[in-house]
Amino acid sequence: MSLHTKQMFVFIGSYAEASASGVYMYAFDEENGTLSLKDEAAGLRNPTFLNVDTENRRLYAIAEGVTAEGGKGGDAVSFEIGIDGNGGGSLRQLNRKLAITAPSCHIQRDANSEYVLLASYHGGRVSLVSLEENGEIGELLDIQQHEGEAPHPHSLFFSPDGRFVFVPDLGIDRIRVYTINKESRKLEFHGETAVEAGAGPRHFVFHPNGQFGYVINELDSTIVAFRYDAEGGRLEAVETVSTLPAHYEGPNGCAEITMSADGKFLYGSNRGHDSIVVFAADGETGTLKLVGHVSTEGKHPRHFAILPGGRYLLAANKDTDNVVVFRMESSGLPVYTGYSIELPGPVCVQAAYL
Repeated sequence: MSLHTKQMFVFIGSYAEASASGVYMYAFDEENGTLSLKDEAAGLRNPTFLNVDTENRRLYAIAEGVTAEGGKGGDAVSFEIGIDGNGGGSLRQLNRKLAITAPSCHIQRDANSEYVLLASYHGGRVSLVSLEENGEIGELLDIQQHEGEAPHPHSLFFSPDGRFVFVPDLGIDRIRVYTINKESRKLEFHGETAVEAGAGPRHFVFHPNGQFGYVINELDSTIVAFRYDAEGGRLEAVETVSTLPAHYEGPNGCAEITMSADGKFLYGSNRGHDSIVVFAADGETGTLKLVGHVSTEGKHPRHFAILPGGRYLLAANKDTDNVVVFRMESSGLPVYTGYSIELPGPVCVQAAYL
């Protein structure tokens, strides 16, 4: 398929009962900045986080499951994404399997689509799960339990070269690093970086130049910039900045962090202040300079995404049940287009050209 015929699709995961729809597929009109629903999937309890395999047209979701002992577990669910060429799209579930022995909050996939990895906030552990060649969830290969007073790993992110997996743990205030041993099919602990006690590291992003990394801290509303040693898989703190305006004194908890594709701007979400904070990022030093704050036009922006191509940003406001469309300006600031859609408890937005 030639590039110019590809259509933008947006996938949204949400808080939902199994009896209701929890995963949604929309076509995105780049000219008008609007969304049209193409399909939705029910049968999953709280499929809050998603991962899109663009190359193979597959979607992966988490959902609450049950362990062999009858306790709470986390399932991984695979879908085949159908595209009909006329702007239509569909989701067909391939399979669903237990993927971690506690409820999960995040799913990540390696670049070669050999594995998915899950993080369990409540269980304090991360898992490694095989993927079959047809995209189905394979076997649960390994579980690593974090130690400490109250470990709460919140997410997993691969280094740009795919060698390392970075796991921000909100409960022990550390970013733990793993490698995947392909012979033993296990996760191996590589090292860790501590942040300030009580900071609560949640999500992580690498600078496109591969020289820096940034963690957003949920509990103290800060972002830490790190210099990244790609050879050693190590982080060295450069500076810490607040995600909030100087005058703001209300409650707040941060959630998502991402960068523009050109590495010029860094974005984070504030839940409480209900905004997206924008920083200009220095590609030479990794340091950040505040550009401004933009209202998410809703409450509790759990997640947001810059769409491929960099022209739009979508913010998912969990508490006001809306996903809001912003147009990106050359200043780096998102500007509300006046358009939003309603759906219950949106948590995760992922987009791809398919």
